[in-house]
Amino acid sequence: MWIDIIVLITSFACLVYSADRFVFGAAALARNLGISPMIIGLTIVAMGSSAPEIMVSATASLNGQLNTAIGNAIGSNITNITLVLGVTALMHPILVGKSSLRREIPAMLFATAITGYLLSDNDLSFFDGCTLFGLFFLMMGYLIWRLQKQHNQLQPSNAANKSEEDQLIEQYEADIPDQVPMTRAIFWLIVGLVILPISSDFLVDSASNIARHLGISELVIGLTIIAVGTSLPELAACVISVIKKENDIALGNIIGSNIFNLLVVLAICGVLAPGKVDPAAFARDYWWMLATSASIGLLSLLVKPHRLTRWAGGLLLITFISYQLVLFL
Repeated sequence: MWIDIIVLITSFACLVYSADRFVFGAAALARNLGISPMIIGLTIVAMGSSAPEIMVSATASLNGQLNTAIGNAIGSNITNITLVLGVTALMHPILVGKSSLRREIPAMLFATAITGYLLSDNDLSFFDGCTLFGLFFLMMGYLIWRLQKQHNQLQPSNAANKSEEDQLIEQYEADIPDQVPMTRAIFWLIVGLVILPISSDFLVDSASNIARHLGISELVIGLTIIAVGTSLPELAACVISVIKKENDIALGNIIGSNIFNLLVVLAICGVLAPGKVDPAAFARDYWWMLATSASIGLLSLLVKPHRLTRWAGGLLLITFISYQLVLFL
């Protein structure tokens, strides 16, 4: 078992590193090819933190471990909110803007509701996967259209009154590597493409061995060890945003990652390995995910200006610990 634990930790490290290199190479290559920085930011850069979840769920699905893949997606969403946002809010209160309350949080709850409906029969079919993919492309198309339209209408004279959407665009564009030689971009893209699937395969195998040794289900191993591990990029990004005094960006990153996990990661599971799902995924874990997702808006509305305070962060962290105890005990 100790060998599996060492392999698991090493695989997590390689997974996070290769995901970062893949996104760097892909974004730099796209920029060199003349693709709009806003499009790159809203697609390649935005999906960067969810790359580990994608690869792990895809690998688990191809290995016939559908419940591990689904547990990874659901568990990552719960971890993102309770652990990542909880730790971030404890470090510094997180401002919740009007755009988040009116659009982003409702969009996440809508995606969560659709996911619940599809999982309610304890089956994730190929059609379900295609439905989630279709919804994702519709939402992304609308978001890109709206932000592009608003971005084009922004005049230099009123640049001081930029909306939250404009600030989001600038933040994404600032994260895109610039003036990277084409050979270097292609090199890191290939490195990411090679290491990502290898590290994912070792991670899933070692996690499955640990689950069998401890006598716990594949669903639980996906909800706990794998979910926490694949959420490390989000945790690192949020901690860095607090250090840079940009903690208001953390909430947008988490909401975007959670929507991506539901509409892309779960969709991949349905397309690659449709089949029956452990009933506990809907009967127990889905409702934890729904409740924690709704708690963001509810907790922020208790204070003005709307924000997640330190006591809210503490409550989220306690929820994370409680959920782990429920799963293991």
